[in-house]
Amino acid sequence: MDFDFSDDQEQLRDAVRRWVDKGYDFERRRAIVAAGGFDRAAYGELAELGLCGLYVAEGDGGLGMGAVEGMVVMEELGRGMVLEPLAQTLIAGAVLGGHAGAGLRADWLPKIASGEALVVLAHQERGARYRPDVCRTSVQGSSDDCRITGSKSIVPAGDLADAFIVPAMSGEQMGLYLVEREAGGVATRGYLTQDGSRAAELTLENAPARLVTADGLAALEHAIDVGIAATCAEAVGVMDRTMAITVDYMNTRKQFGVPIASFQALRHRVADMKMQLELARSMSYYASLKLNAPAPERRRAMARAKVQLGQSMRFVGQQAVQLHGGIGVTDEYIVSHCFKKLTQMEMVFGDTLHHLGEVSARMEDTAGVFA
Repeated sequence: MDFDFSDDQEQLRDAVRRWVDKGYDFERRRAIVAAGGFDRAAYGELAELGLCGLYVAEGDGGLGMGAVEGMVVMEELGRGMVLEPLAQTLIAGAVLGGHAGAGLRADWLPKIASGEALVVLAHQERGARYRPDVCRTSVQGSSDDCRITGSKSIVPAGDLADAFIVPAMSGEQMGLYLVEREAGGVATRGYLTQDGSRAAELTLENAPARLVTADGLAALEHAIDVGIAATCAEAVGVMDRTMAITVDYMNTRKQFGVPIASFQALRHRVADMKMQLELARSMSYYASLKLNAPAPERRRAMARAKVQLGQSMRFVGQQAVQLHGGIGVTDEYIVSHCFKKLTQMEMVFGDTLHHLGEVSARMEDTAGVFA
């Protein structure tokens, strides 16, 4: 199998990397956190690069690219620890493009691709414990006149987004709906998360909505899997950045008159970090390459990838802090922000323990010495 990137993919990587290096340094990130954790101007700059339209078809105003291009972009944004939720835009483009009717696609996909509209997935509920089939939000009415009542938690940039993709139950059937933030009956409460980004609690009280698809569970699982693949790629970028900072620190920090990078025990720990990073990278590739596989195969792949990424993120983050010593946990130094970012990402779209259970449940007849 050829794992080399094409010339177009490398050019895309270089364009995003240049933007991160020149336009999204650590000081700008700190300023965005202080201002609330989301910057519409920075999001607009991502749109100007065409990144908001990666998963939107060319006929709808996007670039019509695929999962590998999305992975390349998210890795580079991870290296910059970019706060603006481009992964949510990729989810919206994939879900609306793959499941919505022509009218809804025409109304929203061009605006998503241009960056005019930020549409985010609002699916998490208290007590659901990452299970997509657990949903207490209800919907009444026909597909042309829907009203949704319920609440969703930890919605990315929820109080600043333009619309939400919301799962809701009609009897025993889950559907996926689009709700505009400015619609009647919609209330949000925004807050900063631990990594400095922005989220919100969303409350819907008889709020008007438009049906995306009546096969809501399958579409929601697709959306979550797109999010997992994007999160895995972003995490690889964050770990790459964390490793580079740690190695640079060890080459400059001296103890007993020599750089601590010369100490064999510490070099072994860095080697272990590198091993975990490369394991994570290979599983990120695996997740992205399986995004277009049949649903059962795709779901198994995402759970496996998220387990490895969760283990790698925890290990790399903890080792980086320990190798830095006290400075590694100070707010003024970047490694503490890397650690917080990795810690939070380990819980996005299901934590390691949840996905370990998913891997176990999906082994079917392939597990054990008698398989």
